[in-house]
Parts: sequence; C-alpha cells; structure tokens
Amino acid sequence: MEKKIIECVPNFSEGRDMGIIKQITDVIEAVEGVKLLDVDPGQDTNRTVVTFVGNPEAVSEAAFRSVEKASEVIDMSKHHGAHPRMGATDVCPFVPVSGITMEEAVSIAHRVAERIGNELSIPVYCYENAARSLERRNLANCRSGEYEGLREKLSDPEWKPDFGPSEFNERSGATAVGARDFLVAFNVNLNTTSTRRANEIAYDVREKGRPEREGNSVTGKIMKDENGEKVMIPGSLKSVKAIGWYIEEYGIAQISMNLTNISVTPVHIAFDEVCSKADARGVRVTGSELVGLIPLKSLLDAGRHYLAKQKRSAGVSDDELIKIAIRSMGLNDIHHFKPEEKVIEYVMADKSEHKLTNMNLKEFMDETASESPAPGGGSVSAYMGALGVALGTMVANLSSHKRGWDDRWKEFSDWAEKGKTIQNNLLQMVNEDTWAFNKIMEAFSLPKKSEEEKKLRDVAIQEATKFATLVPLKVMETALLGFELISEMVEKGNPNSISDAGVGAIALLSCIRGAYLNVKINASGLIDKGFVNTVIARGEDLESKAIGAEEAILISINSHIKIQ
Repeated sequence: MEKKIIECVPNFSEGRDMGIIKQITDVIEAVEGVKLLDVDPGQDTNRTVVTFVGNPEAVSEAAFRSVEKASEVIDMSKHHGAHPRMGATDVCPFVPVSGITMEEAVSIAHRVAERIGNELSIPVYCYENAARSLERRNLANCRSGEYEGLREKLSDPEWKPDFGPSEFNERSGATAVGARDFLVAFNVNLNTTSTRRANEIAYDVREKGRPEREGNSVTGKIMKDENGEKVMIPGSLKSVKAIGWYIEEYGIAQISMNLTNISVTPVHIAFDEVCSKADARGVRVTGSELVGLIPLKSLLDAGRHYLAKQKRSAGVSDDELIKIAIRSMGLNDIHHFKPEEKVIEYVMADKSEHKLTNMNLKEFMDETASESPAPGGGSVSAYMGALGVALGTMVANLSSHKRGWDDRWKEFSDWAEKGKTIQNNLLQMVNEDTWAFNKIMEAFSLPKKSEEEKKLRDVAIQEATKFATLVPLKVMETALLGFELISEMVEKGNPNSISDAGVGAIALLSCIRGAYLNVKINASGLIDKGFVNTVIARGEDLESKAIGAEEAILISINSHIKIQ
C-alpha cells in the first residue's frame, strides 16, 4: 500500500539569470504528479540545484523535459562558474524516497539517460548506483576534465558515453545521470561555543575519521603511508560526513552532518552516537536541527527506536511516532519542527485524495447520510474493518504496558505493529472504494454518439467495474488478517479487555460480509464470466473463513466471562 515516491535533484549550469531557471522549473511543474520542492541558485558557482518529487513516471518525464529545456536555454560555451561542471544539466540523480527500491531507481535513471542520449544527442555518463563500470561510479571521475576537456575525452574509447553520441555537443556539453541514496542534512546542537570541541566530536563519528598522529593525538606529527597519503583513524558511523562549527545566530556550536545513506546510518543512530561521543568529552547535546526534508520512514523508525529503548509498544499512530522522534532528538530545540513542512510525503500530499479519511466522525457520518452516493457500503465496510482491527491493536498496546507483564512488552508490541499496518491499509481502502465508484461514473459519462465511442465507453465501463469489484475483495482479504491478531489477544492479551477484542471480531465480520455484498453487486454487471466466477468463489471462501473465525472468538470470550 506504500505510495511510490522518487526524488530528482538536477543541477543546472545557470545560477545568475533566474528567468532562465524559471523556464526550466516551469516545464517541471507542468508535469502532473510532480511537486517542486526547492530551487537553490548560486551566484558564484553559477549553478542551480532543483529538487522535485513525485511518482516514478511523472518524475522521469519531468526530468527529461528539464534537461531538454536546459539544452535550449543554457549555452555552455559561454558558461563560467566556481563549481566543477561539464554540461547545461550537469548532474541528474534519482533518489528513492518511499515504496521504491534502489534497483528501480537505477532502472529509471537508465531509461531517462537513454532518452537524453537518443532524443537530445547529449552524451550521458551514468554514475553512483547507476554506473555501468566501477570507474564511473565516482561522479568526479565522470566529470574529470570538465566542459573544457570534454571534446578530447569523448574521443577516448575508454570514455565512450553510456548513452548518446561520442560527439562533442558544444552548446549542452554532457550530462551525468545517476541513482543515489537519500541524503539528509542533520545538525546536532551542543552546549558549547567551542568549534574545536565540536570538531573533535565530528571526527569521532564521521566515517572518514581523523588523521593518525605520532605521540600527542592533537599536536603530534600526522602519520603518512608509503604513498605519502595521510593515515586515517576511521570514525564510528558509516556513510556520514561531519564537521564542527559555531553558529553565531544561535550562539552554539553544532555537529553538521550529511547522512549519505540513511539505510546504513539512520538519523536516530547518528543522534545517539553524537550524544555518546559528546558525553565522553564532557559536552552535552541539547537538541538537533533538520535541514531540508526527510522521508516519513526515517521519523517513524526513530519513533520506534526510542519507544523500544523505553520498552514500550511501537504499535501507535504515525503522528505519535513522529512526536516521540521530535521529543527524543530535540528537533524543536532551535526552530519549531513542523512535520507537514519537513516530511516529504506530507509536503507532496494531495489532501483531496484523502477527503473521507481526513473527516472527523460526524463529518463522515453526515457525508454518508447525504444524497451523495459515496461514501457507500464499500467505504463504510472498510472503515468498520479498520475500527475492528484498531480494537485488537488497542488490546495489544494495553497488554504491552500491563503491570507485571514487563517481560512480554516486545511480544505485544509486535502484535500492535501488525495491527497498525492492517488498520492503515483498510483506512486507505475507505478512499479507494469511493475512487472506484467515481471511476465507474466517469466511464458512464463518456460520449456515445458514434459506434466507436460506444465501444470505447463500454470497454471503459467494464474495466472500471472490474476495478470496483477488486477493491472490496481486497478489503475482505485484508480484514481477514485481523482475526489472527484478535484471536491472539483474546487468548493471551489483557483479560480485562477481551470484550473489546470481541467487538473488534464482530466489526471485522461485518466489514467482510459488507464488502462481499459489494463484490457481488459489482460483479453482476460484468461480461467476463471467468473473472466473475473467480472473484465470487474467492469472496465466498473469505466470508466462510471470517464467519468461522468470529464464531470461535466469541465462543472463547463468552467462556471467559463469568456472570455471578
């Protein structure tokens, strides 16, 4: 159910003429499904870093269009700037944010690189994770010689581009297209004004570490190897760059870190390690600062990490996990941390997509009761299922925190997290069922003046109806998973809450039976009888299993409840 989101961070060789940059960002924003997050121009570097996110297809298209527009409005033969560069679009990296693997990001990078090479006749080198050879993984190698040395470089068979011609494009130069991990800029605040002490802590944690010295670790002669290179003592954190500095505006020193691979070193691990190293040097961490945006998963993982350290259940809402992360890492220390402005998924969220689930209870009830046909029985069924599983999750959380059961907190926390996943999926289907209904209405509204239009309309209606049949079937399959949680809570959970679990089982059965009604009524309008027979048989099996599961749970609950 996780939405696929990918980020693209192209760097364009123009940082002084914002009219030119506006032409490029306009074509990016014109692509539906893309959100422009940041435009960061540099006068001295004569370079602008643009950041946008969206679904893979939309981001791929926006990236290509931006490279195309840059090739039209930027003339590299007249470009001068402080930053290394070799093309109008110098680099174009793709960064997986959520619901997408690095392998998928690499595939996207290769497809876009191929289009740039074939359609725009721009030489393209693939770097980092998208590199096709070890030598080209390092961007500095791909960009060696820069624009001025590009003509000679392209004549070298060893530097034949991965895509596009081996011919010098005087106007556009060459472009490096890559796939890399998400980079988080993360600063940790210290209760000192000493840059030297901050740097010592930074050297302790950064992957590069510090130079090894003879005798005195501060003033001793720096050791070098047989090649004359400095001998380094590695720091404790992989994929982390760090430096200490003093921020006059805040009146404190900070450890400024770039976390170049948050799957290797997440923000909470970096924060804890800085706390540990600072404490060892008599310095105290007072909080932290997040520069730019962060994926939702990073904050949720941090919340789970700190709850686990307290031996508390992590099966709580995303909002609660984020609050725990903010408090634990002191993200409010300097500025008020607003998740809606700092979390990528929240920044790019289209609230209209979540109209129903954004409503309060009364609004949802009133909308259901209105003359509007949606939300209907399908959405209400999904919501009943979400509430049913939520009751099971509640019992798991109560059990995790029950006095005397401290040694079982992880057992119940795991169950609560499973429940949370199921209820969130069902909640998403509250909206999906209404979207499915709207697709059918859109199909029926298609023109039908000619025979061709009638055929296209009929096909659209059948496809929309199939989708509307599969959504409640998916509700049934998802809700059935909730019975395992509830059954476990009845047998092993807090005995004072078994009636709550029982209500959850009843709600789940109502959800599944209601969803099956929607499967049947939607399937009744389909021509494809093979499809109909398959979904009806599957629905009948799911309903039968749900009836048996609910009955077994209620028998067990009633056997535990003793009336005097």
